[in-house]
Amino acid sequence: MINLFQPQVGAEELAAVAEVFDDKWLGHGPRTKAFEAAFAEHVGVGAEHVVFLNSGTSGLFLALESLGLGEGDEVVLPSPSFVAAANAVVSCGARPVFCDVHPRTLNPTAEDIEQVVTPRTRAVIVLHYGGYPGDIRRIAERCRELDISLVEDAACSVASRVDGQAVGTFGDVAMWSFDAMKVLVTGDGGMLYAKDAERAARARRLAYHGLAQPSGFGYAKVSSRWWELDVPEPGRRVIGNDLTAALGTVQLRRLPQMVDRRREICALYDRELAGVPGLLLPPALPDGHESTHYFYWVQMCPDIRDDIAGDLYREGIYTTFRYAPLHKVPAYGAADSALPRAEWAAERTLCLPLHPGLSDTDVRTVTAALRTALQARRTAAEAVTA
Repeated sequence: MINLFQPQVGAEELAAVAEVFDDKWLGHGPRTKAFEAAFAEHVGVGAEHVVFLNSGTSGLFLALESLGLGEGDEVVLPSPSFVAAANAVVSCGARPVFCDVHPRTLNPTAEDIEQVVTPRTRAVIVLHYGGYPGDIRRIAERCRELDISLVEDAACSVASRVDGQAVGTFGDVAMWSFDAMKVLVTGDGGMLYAKDAERAARARRLAYHGLAQPSGFGYAKVSSRWWELDVPEPGRRVIGNDLTAALGTVQLRRLPQMVDRRREICALYDRELAGVPGLLLPPALPDGHESTHYFYWVQMCPDIRDDIAGDLYREGIYTTFRYAPLHKVPAYGAADSALPRAEWAAERTLCLPLHPGLSDTDVRTVTAALRTALQARRTAAEAVTA
């Protein structure tokens, strides 16, 4: 099977994990701190602004909690988003308000967001679809003008930039995901960023039970009664650890190489699929935009999209659509709303395999199978019409 995603791990990662085993300390410790510092340098911020967590989802929940959202507040987010974003909104008592997106990029514009902003809007969550930065600079400017907090769901965008500035650093709070399907992987893991250092410090406390000072071995040197607890507010345990941080540190060093290969694969898809009748390719990136190239997506007639996915699966090629429109999920209380461009994209979009483990031959296998399936489905449709 040619997989949609596939982590790139090998001897370097294995050696890093072995070092952690040799040190006999797998939990939160010096390697976690080192990974945080290296990642902070990668995105151009101070280490005090980032917190390594057990998942990107934990980052979303902490981000909204850090903003003090609650009952009666509204949070605007694009409908094509991962379910974790809406769950995070609902979990803090706020109401998710879904906005439409550009039908080709699946990213919201500043105008899409502003159309659904109300006096109750306290925050906006922006997902950078497939690693494409989108309209983030204008969205950030407009949120500042409206005094609305901006949360960047940069799960897909660990190497994305606009005019040299890292995606994730435009808003007030952000998170990146390092799960097993992402570009930089730690098995499970995520990084939270807060522009305000005090907010980041609070998030760090909340990520470890709300403790102002952990009561473990490391604090015996600075406290005569290190076992006593100081809990200004309750939290949970969602911190990262040295085992996953060791993986992340190696992956971060390898990130430029992995993203370069993803870029090459996307360029090969572009060449192999150029001019195929009935097929739309991802739009070109605007000047100054750099993508992580997490997704490569194509769009086609909705009458055949699902059949095409089945045809490719039977040929040993796994495809999917990410992300299903959340405004159609009854649990979020928005199933009766209509967002025509998001719905247009949801019926036509298919994500093709994309990871550095793909060979050029693999990519050509995918594109040949896609062209064949499209031609067969069009021929069958024409026969029925005739």
